[in-house]
Amino acid sequence: MSSEEFVPLSLTPLLIGTFAAVACALPGNFLVLRKQALIGDAISHVVLPGIVVAFLLTGAISTWPMMLGAAGAAIVAVVLIEAIRRLGQIEPGAAMGVVFTTMFAAGVLLLEQTDTSTVHLDVEHALYGNLESLIWLDATGWSSLWDLEALAGLPSELSRIALTLIGVILFTWLFWRPLKISTFDEGFARTIGIRTGALGMALVITAAIAAVAAFDAVGSIIVIAMFICPPAAARMMTNRLETQIICSVVFAITSAVAGYVLAGYGPLWLGGADAVSAAGMIATISGLILALTAMFGPCRARVGVQNSS
Repeated sequence: MSSEEFVPLSLTPLLIGTFAAVACALPGNFLVLRKQALIGDAISHVVLPGIVVAFLLTGAISTWPMMLGAAGAAIVAVVLIEAIRRLGQIEPGAAMGVVFTTMFAAGVLLLEQTDTSTVHLDVEHALYGNLESLIWLDATGWSSLWDLEALAGLPSELSRIALTLIGVILFTWLFWRPLKISTFDEGFARTIGIRTGALGMALVITAAIAAVAAFDAVGSIIVIAMFICPPAAARMMTNRLETQIICSVVFAITSAVAGYVLAGYGPLWLGGADAVSAAGMIATISGLILALTAMFGPCRARVGVQNSS
């Protein structure tokens, strides 16, 4: 593929998929270590009805209404989870599973009953996203990267997920020490004055922002996979948090790039006629990386011992 084809057709989808994968994987590391990986799954589900309601009220897909709608849905989900846990006297994981599946189903019903397909907000896009359609029509080659007129035609999803990634990186960098301490020893963190409750809520909010920013472009499949698979795979490779963060970023980038390429060209290499879903292939590659690290990772045995204790 020449640069005249790659830059307008593949560069922006690759960047958006990669930025979304890394933005979800970074907070996912702390969620996995805190045994709260299901929260990432829950977030990617409960934001759907909030996004749909925000669109129905405003009539347009824009960042702030979507963020506010997703935040409102997250608050409703937290209240429902706590109410079910207390009234039903069941474990938090079960309450969370009930709430996020119910809210996701409600979001799907809203999508089916409303005319949102014309703005790329329907059941298919909610699951798979519209990554393949986020092309840069104004680009003519690598020289377009320095052309202000061409840059004005970049998909808005790229700037949105890029800013989100920067925010996630800044949050991780600014709160690195308290996040690290509270993740491994919450009791000690409290004794030295770290507000673990507020920090945990900030982590969940950061994960929610990453999920919302990625949702429109890549759909819920990639969001769920990237919150869990790269961090879990990285955990199998090392017992050092710093190394785990680096490994998770590498795995996330590898999944995004390899998945996008294989989705477009894999079927052709195998004699097929049509490409497959980029979101599905990216999630599949991420799952394969996790499976390989679970089988051959140097820390897999120690992780298993820790989880069984």
